[in-house]
Amino acid sequence: MSCEDSDWLLSQTFPEVIGRVMNTQLVTSTRQSTAEPLVQANFLKGSPHRKHPGVTSLKTVRLPEPLQEAALSVLRRAEVKGLTERARKLSNFLWSRKRAIEPSQLREKARLLERKCLDEERDSHKGGFYMMKMIMTDRRYDKELGLLYVAARLAGGYAAVIRALNEIKTRDPLFVPSSLLDFGSGLGSGVWASHSLWGDRLKEYVCVDSSGDMNALAEQLLGGGEEMDNPVIKQVYFRQFLPVSPKVQFDLVLAAFSLSELATLNERLNAIYTLWRKTNAYLVLVENGTKDGHQILMEARNAILKGDEEVIHDMRRPAVFAPCTHELTCPKLIKQPVVPCNFIQFCYSLPLSRSQERQQEKFSYLIISRSNEEQTLQNEGFDMGRLTAQVRRRPRHVQCQLCCSDEELKHVAVTARHHGKDVYRCARNSDWGDLLPMFHEDDDTQINENL
Repeated sequence: MSCEDSDWLLSQTFPEVIGRVMNTQLVTSTRQSTAEPLVQANFLKGSPHRKHPGVTSLKTVRLPEPLQEAALSVLRRAEVKGLTERARKLSNFLWSRKRAIEPSQLREKARLLERKCLDEERDSHKGGFYMMKMIMTDRRYDKELGLLYVAARLAGGYAAVIRALNEIKTRDPLFVPSSLLDFGSGLGSGVWASHSLWGDRLKEYVCVDSSGDMNALAEQLLGGGEEMDNPVIKQVYFRQFLPVSPKVQFDLVLAAFSLSELATLNERLNAIYTLWRKTNAYLVLVENGTKDGHQILMEARNAILKGDEEVIHDMRRPAVFAPCTHELTCPKLIKQPVVPCNFIQFCYSLPLSRSQERQQEKFSYLIISRSNEEQTLQNEGFDMGRLTAQVRRRPRHVQCQLCCSDEELKHVAVTARHHGKDVYRCARNSDWGDLLPMFHEDDDTQINENL
């Protein structure tokens, strides 16, 4: 204590001394209480809470105007009978479709069928085997089925793909691809989605689809609904076979709703290894948001992370970019009953009638990166959790279901008191599929098994 402080202390009454001491403690306490929120606010990087760095979801998606006009033009000229109802049935079939039965499972079913039908052994065995073989066969898209696919899946497929690609653009803004490989390109939704995000900076698009009719239809859509020499998007090339040479890589490799078209696990793994060899930066896989779709993506994830290829042509280590916040076993596959890891993107359907319908596309996706310099938020004093369900906003708290970096599914009640005002406001402005920073893991409660 200085001499001046001592003189002041002797000249004051006891209440005045206590008042000064209490005021000093109050100022110190206030500074300490604001220190943590200031640290937490660093992750915002100057952005408003409604656009914090963890926001990767999109508002309701519309098809690009040239694509919508071209699709409507193609459908009107074709005059497909019962288009709306047949498109609805096709969409329901594609959603409910299961993974093809593996040969070992097929043989077991045949043996069970043989035991059950001893009186008609030959006929029942052949009939059962024929049905299973039909299920295993790839669904081939001819011209008529392609037109139904335009009506049934163009809007939803485009919405899911652009949502997945938008996460790369949002979280890695310095990444600008110059080339795209789209495996199972179908109607070319991947081309349109990537062009919507990166524009003419994408210089080359290679579309691979085994159906020549689908390739022709995709070219029509690029030409405004007709076979034209002046397509809306330039430098798009169509192939029926996937090149296996690892010498040429693409900055962005996409396979949307394609792996589920392959008949066996072995075929899917071969395709996955080939696609990974062709990947220079990001591999993006999208499937239906069903148990089977999620399982197919987890097969791909495990295969790439294990690195069981006989010959490795690129020594850069694969890293899971999204949606997983870790590279451990998916906790959704461990919990019983199993609930798929899926997400929702709202979109407007094709206006086949007088008005457009706002619909939701439920999908699962996986993004794996080769980049060792990707920017993550896990090294800045906090972890990011993925919101795996709809956020429930309540008075003074927000209920969030999170997949965390420690492989745990947690149900967190985010409050301003325990998590800071910035995290609380970010939670209120987040939605299903976004990332959310977490600081107070001890306050979290583990998610219920039935959620």
